[in-house]
Amino acid sequence: MKDALSVTDTLNGGPGDGGLRRYPHLFIGGEWVAPVDGGIVESIDPSTGHPWAAVAFGGPKDIDRAVSAAREAFEGPWRRMPGAERAALLRRFAELYRDFAAEMAVLETRDSGRAIRETRADIAAHYQWYQWFASLADKLSGRTIPIDDAVHCFTTRVPVGVVGAITPWNAPMLTTAWKVGPALAAGCTVVLKPAEQTPVTALELARLAQEAGLPPGVLNVVPGYGHDTGAHLVAHPGVNKIAFTGEGRTAKAILRNGAETLKRFSFELGGKSPHIIFKDADLEQAMNAATSSAWSVCGQSCALGSRVLVERPIYDRVVEAFAERATRVRVGMPLEDATHMGPQAHAEQLAKTLSYIDIGREEGAQLVTGGRRLDAGAFADGFFVEPTVFAGVNNRMRIAREEIFGPVASIIPFDGEDEAVAIANDTTYGLCAGLWTGDVGRAHRVSARIEAGIVWVNTYRYIRWSTPYGGFKSSGWGRENGIEALDNYLETRTTVISTTGRFPDSYAQ
Repeated sequence: MKDALSVTDTLNGGPGDGGLRRYPHLFIGGEWVAPVDGGIVESIDPSTGHPWAAVAFGGPKDIDRAVSAAREAFEGPWRRMPGAERAALLRRFAELYRDFAAEMAVLETRDSGRAIRETRADIAAHYQWYQWFASLADKLSGRTIPIDDAVHCFTTRVPVGVVGAITPWNAPMLTTAWKVGPALAAGCTVVLKPAEQTPVTALELARLAQEAGLPPGVLNVVPGYGHDTGAHLVAHPGVNKIAFTGEGRTAKAILRNGAETLKRFSFELGGKSPHIIFKDADLEQAMNAATSSAWSVCGQSCALGSRVLVERPIYDRVVEAFAERATRVRVGMPLEDATHMGPQAHAEQLAKTLSYIDIGREEGAQLVTGGRRLDAGAFADGFFVEPTVFAGVNNRMRIAREEIFGPVASIIPFDGEDEAVAIANDTTYGLCAGLWTGDVGRAHRVSARIEAGIVWVNTYRYIRWSTPYGGFKSSGWGRENGIEALDNYLETRTTVISTTGRFPDSYAQ
């Protein structure tokens, strides 16, 4: 077995390898092992377009090994471990994560291109998710069901089994916490397949799990491609549940692929979230939220308010404010402290964003600012695009209906509450929504009518470990975070015990 700290062969590369950070092993059954039917794949730095790390990718046979290890751990020590002991291990893991957060932020920025000021703030908080789920590990109580004196009836909550966790490239460590935390707290074991574009941090997470003393096989990490490694994990008969964050098209493929084994699924999918600004809003605060929501994570978050719905009397002011604030966004190399917005996470996403900017023009929307790829000087080989604003948008346009996943805001006018609600709900998605108003009655009326899993009033993107998160309609199944997150990883067993031991003879006469 390789030493716990030798997840990488070298931190800075060596002669002949171009200075790549090397991760030559998968983490399976508590050991660092070479891939059986995978290989070594280069991870691309989106800010340069060039490799920065070389990472072991597993194949189907490696998934088989990982599922077997997870099953052994599940049937062995993990699900039988008292909740208080699982909680203690998770708290130890959370402490190690907290201590490594600064380094983890740099690694996620290198992999994803997200600005370091964002990853530092984000990852510094992740340990609190693990602490939160640790606090629930010894509280998985059932209930007593009163019937009559002849029976004692009660329920118990039991772990679903082996979980396949498939995470995205836009916020890999946050979405991993949302799956691994509740799964382990519930007594499940996990095979984690990170997005192929951002595999590095998942292997560092495995090192922390090993250092924390999680039993072998409780957490296994197998990077790989979705079409073979991920597909095999989904279809594997030894996997009881798939937890997936990503796009709806992939979720449908996962459902088809996993249907034969009738496993359980939870999905956190896309969004085209409405961010509604009424004329009586505190406009300065609303603009702070709306512009942040448009361009944070380079627009690559399903929670962002990419449809900005503005009451007509203040519409022109909001468009002007968006245009002015776009000039303040410092697009730059993501590891620089001054950078507000880094590149798109990979070349395919850059091409997609640029294609939607072309679609917006063709549909007749007014391009107020932005819309260009940045490719001069230091940006030459990276995946950078300007913060972009479209005005004169209506909700029938593709840029208003389809998820772009880039720094593109579409500003849509409305008249009154009814039209705002109608536009907000006229979408196949239902993940998030926000609204700004100075009228507390309107805040309650409108938020109650919005078809979304979470609605923010006079704030935006306020997400914590204790707040359930998930979508209506095609934005997903189930909830992550909060007590509700544990439901994804637990089965309910009903036990009925006779207090008399008597059972009538059906054939006595």
